[in-house]
Amino acid sequence: MTTCTYCGRANEASAQFCMDCGKPLTAAGAVAKRTSAAEGGRGGSAAGPPRQASNIPATQVAGPAPSSRADPGPCPFCGGPTSELLPFCPNCGRRLTAPGSGPACARCGSAVQSGTKFCATCGAPLGDWSPLVRTSGKPAPRTDFRITLTVLDEAGTAGQRFERKTMDTTIGRLDGDIRFPDDPFLSPLHAKISWEDDLLVVRDLGSRNGTWVFLEEPHRLADGDLLLIGSQVIRFRRLGYPGPHSPEADATRRMGSLIPSADIASLTQLRSDGSSRDVVQLSPGRDIHIGRENGDWVFPYDPSMSAQHAVVRSEDADFVVLDEGSRNGIALAARGDMPLRHRSRILVGDKLLRIELPT
Repeated sequence: MTTCTYCGRANEASAQFCMDCGKPLTAAGAVAKRTSAAEGGRGGSAAGPPRQASNIPATQVAGPAPSSRADPGPCPFCGGPTSELLPFCPNCGRRLTAPGSGPACARCGSAVQSGTKFCATCGAPLGDWSPLVRTSGKPAPRTDFRITLTVLDEAGTAGQRFERKTMDTTIGRLDGDIRFPDDPFLSPLHAKISWEDDLLVVRDLGSRNGTWVFLEEPHRLADGDLLLIGSQVIRFRRLGYPGPHSPEADATRRMGSLIPSADIASLTQLRSDGSSRDVVQLSPGRDIHIGRENGDWVFPYDPSMSAQHAVVRSEDADFVVLDEGSRNGIALAARGDMPLRHRSRILVGDKLLRIELPT
């Protein structure tokens, strides 16, 4: 019997490596250990004349492996006999639980554990097992691109219908898949509706009058948002908090309103040429009601605006726009891709379109 000087395990007299810790028991074992490590994942014993023996420092040897292995077959590196209780081969000293010493994934080559159905590295099914569900979190590519665009008149009555079955649909006055040559408010190529993965979106294509999506729920305003309320185009701008006034040298107090103490945003009515007309300041704790007859900001000359149409509500330092039961709703100018869903309404030029998706 040969006793390991590292862990004290008793080994067979012919063993070159300790059955428990894998340390070399003889000078020949130390040489084989270095040669095997240099060869990487290739099996077999080292060939050629033996080199001078040297001890391998403990820091170069991997830590202890699990106490038992499920498969006590022959060593995959040298073919020698192994035991299910031994983490190292007693003939070549290779760790039997190292990558490449057991079954490997056919897709990525990673070592896999016996009894598992999927590779832990790439998720591929193992063996002959056929999964009933997808192993990837990415959804399957969409194959049904059907949408219907229905033109609505001022009363909301459905008119002309356009059936589309492609990923992209462009709209314009002169160009595009759908054309309205009699609409002077429509740009030659105005907007595009497209499927992005499993989401239907609309994008303005640099039109003069913009592409508008009617809101179906409260919308938290962002700097630069354009709202269509009735026929009024209203721009929301962030102002930030003003700094304090510097104290006067003679201690004279300034006159002026103290409440509200800070205006942090504004609503600006825009003319058709883009110039500003009326401006309403927004402050924390102050709601602004907009309508044709009732509210803080009224437009008695706009017949397309309801008597009480919308409210811009203060929520701490943010502002949210809500519809107050108006007939025509509130629309938001599209910036980038804006998502659409079944029965969403968009305004391009003078045409109100309703989106219908298959159910």
